Amino acid sequence: MQNKNNGYPSSLSAWTTVAILMVAYVLSFIDRQILNLLVEPIRRDLVISDTQMSLLMGLSFALFYTVCGIPLGRLADTRSRRGLIAIGVLFWSAATAACGMARLYWQFLLCRIGVGVGEAALSPAAYSLIADSFPQERRATAISVYSMGVYLGSGIAFLLGGLVIKFASAQGDVVLPLLGHVRPWQLIFLALGAAGLLFTLLMLAVNEPKRRGIGAGVAVPLAEVGRYLRSNRRTVLCHNFGFAGLSFAGYGSAAWIPTFFIRTHGWEAGQVGVVYGSLVAVFGCLGIVFGGRLADWMAKRGRRDANMRVGLIAATGALPLVVLFPLLNDATWTMVLMAPTVFCLSMPFGVAPAAIQEIMPNSMRGQASAIYLFIITLIGLGLGPTAVALFTDYVFDDDAALRYSLLIVTSVAVTSSVALLWAGLKPYRESLQRLQQWGVTTSEEPLMGQAQPS
Repeated sequence: MQNKNNGYPSSLSAWTTVAILMVAYVLSFIDRQILNLLVEPIRRDLVISDTQMSLLMGLSFALFYTVCGIPLGRLADTRSRRGLIAIGVLFWSAATAACGMARLYWQFLLCRIGVGVGEAALSPAAYSLIADSFPQERRATAISVYSMGVYLGSGIAFLLGGLVIKFASAQGDVVLPLLGHVRPWQLIFLALGAAGLLFTLLMLAVNEPKRRGIGAGVAVPLAEVGRYLRSNRRTVLCHNFGFAGLSFAGYGSAAWIPTFFIRTHGWEAGQVGVVYGSLVAVFGCLGIVFGGRLADWMAKRGRRDANMRVGLIAATGALPLVVLFPLLNDATWTMVLMAPTVFCLSMPFGVAPAAIQEIMPNSMRGQASAIYLFIITLIGLGLGPTAVALFTDYVFDDDAALRYSLLIVTSVAVTSSVALLWAGLKPYRESLQRLQQWGVTTSEEPLMGQAQPS
């Protein structure tokens, strides 16, 4: 059903699409982040170190997620985005279930790679679907609502992990048909995989909106995509690496904060899961939606660089918080301070992909989104958790020094983000103007095979 005034889908249809895509994002982040609270039981059963565990949490997933994301992003520009997402969900759900059957480290590593490959299909196609479902003045809010899945998924992962640990202490191993004895942490992967397989039926309710905007419906050669990105390289570099610094701080801290509370403050894993999981779900969602609403509000008042500027505001607000929270000695006050920290670190991740949609022609959005996800995921998820682990294992050589590893990694990352996002404001405004010029140029070129007046 289309809106008669502007040709976009009706509000009901558009928001239904966002809601279903958000659920897919929630499932993907539960599958991605559940490891963060299960560090100790997995380390024990697989007999591995912090650094090996960090490779399961980050690099094994992120490397293949990012590499596969670029060709899948190109498919999102030319093929059924709904179908691409459905296939991706099926693949990563099967790989998640396989994690629950792994008995050796290398088996788990391969399964995590499979999760990364499947999840690479989701966001480039989802961003493109949402961008074509909403007018520009509502786009940042819509993408921010979709991106709430990051924090709902992460929060649920911690909550679920906490409940599993409590269940494990009371029940022990479970015996399943065909699989035999299954550890509680393995059971959760099996259950998550089954949930994802069932979810794919919901994708039938997603409608493919008409592609719209400059370059819509035009198959652009890779060389042209490369030229366009090079002409906007200052914007792309400042944007991608600026937001990647916040991703590095967010993923690096989220991976180890549960263990930080266990090692430094003596909390039980189940307690951390419930408290921190609730905090991430609530304040992460509030932060990301607030960021989108703030960007749309600023844009309506003439701030053409609103999406980039909100990222800068978030990074500036997060900087003193990431310096302070690892140093507090009181566990309660540390957790209280985590609320504004999560809020600030979550603010940019709706406006960041919205900014990509704003500066790219329609026919390049999926590919540009995939490149953005390549950089923020490889740097954030791929390197963030491992950077913290390397400081703990090799610089301090002391598990109890995790708080100082968190302090160093997050503060350096957020500082770099402040500098890059500030430097990117002017180039971003220039890119908006360049897009309009590109649209005029391409509209004046003859379409292939179309007769021209003599």
